[in-house]
Amino acid sequence: MPQLAPTLMHRKAASGIAIGCLVLCALLAQAQETKPAPSTPIDAKKAELGGKTWNPEWDAIVEKAVPADMLSSRVPHDVRKFCPRFYSMSDTDKRVFWAYFFQALAGAEAGLNPTTRVRHTQPEVAKVDSVTGKMVRSEGLLQLTYEDQKRYDCDFDWTKDRELESKDPAKTILQPKNNLECGIKILDNQIIAQHKSLVSKHSYWSTLQPGTVSYRVFAKEMTNPPEACAKPARPERLKEATTVTVHEQAQETAASR
Repeated sequence: MPQLAPTLMHRKAASGIAIGCLVLCALLAQAQETKPAPSTPIDAKKAELGGKTWNPEWDAIVEKAVPADMLSSRVPHDVRKFCPRFYSMSDTDKRVFWAYFFQALAGAEAGLNPTTRVRHTQPEVAKVDSVTGKMVRSEGLLQLTYEDQKRYDCDFDWTKDRELESKDPAKTILQPKNNLECGIKILDNQIIAQHKSLVSKHSYWSTLQPGTVSYRVFAKEMTNPPEACAKPARPERLKEATTVTVHEQAQETAASR
């Protein structure tokens, strides 16, 4: 009998550890779960025309990169303008919302084209890039600059990129993963670190500055958010569309020509 008690205790301890591991594994699996975001109007339109659409793999990049703070109650309340049920949704659905958000932002900023480069002439942005030593150019899906590498610790490398052609997709700043992950850091800084609204006159992007023409373009792209958001009046033709189905449609259209 003296030997049975420790054995029973060991079994209970082992059972407890096993259950704990299962719970932890389930939580980790849920944290890593990704799924396609709905298609934005520009994405669906490009598919109809056989153009370059949003790559569904970019959904996963965003969903995996979104930090915990952007899934919490610390997200500013104006998020409900685009996703009324944001605070009551699962973390997985919140990640899908952010994937849709950045798809809409990329649509308004770069027409979903990852190699887009723009040199702005407005005095407030027509400055010399302190990293490149040249006039600032906004580049990639989210129209970012090499200075963002210094400000937000983004994975851009001007030393390598300056040896490549200006629109070479191999450039670190044009690679969707680097560009999107940098954009997430910039938005996280705006809405979490600085406690500013999602749509703010102080936003990095003019597309998120209220009252601007570019904001109106962005707002039109936010009309088909994930169903979990319970956003009313989703366009009928887009209700069943996801980035995967639209991407496949674009490939079929292109192949039939």
